[in-house]
Amino acid sequence: MSTKLRGVRGATTVTKDDTQEILQATETLVSDMVQQNNIEVESIASVWMTMTQDLTATFPARCLRHMSGWTFVPVMCAQEVAVPGSLEKCIRVMIHYHTDRAQHEIRHVYQNKATSLRPDLSLT
Repeated sequence: MSTKLRGVRGATTVTKDDTQEILQATETLVSDMVQQNNIEVESIASVWMTMTQDLTATFPARCLRHMSGWTFVPVMCAQEVAVPGSLEKCIRVMIHYHTDRAQHEIRHVYQNKATSLRPDLSLT
């Protein structure tokens, strides 16, 4: 089977707008996404990260600087669309990577209060 470019989604929440909490939560999320999907960093094409408007203490992508092998992975951060009533203090991640897995085999990761975003995909 040939490899295809696939996306794996993930999301988590933090309790406050704090640099260390944002970085730790993001690193935990990304690590789980990589582990659950057997992703090799070299196969990653890009990573897209967003945070809700109530989080401004740091860029979530900063956590990747401390993770082995991530130096040359292109990463972009942005602010999430502000929809009234949406989940607060939320960090979302989309990893685009090359894999031979079918779409239905991709394991999306939702942690903390973000499990409410996609209970059908959340592994709890």
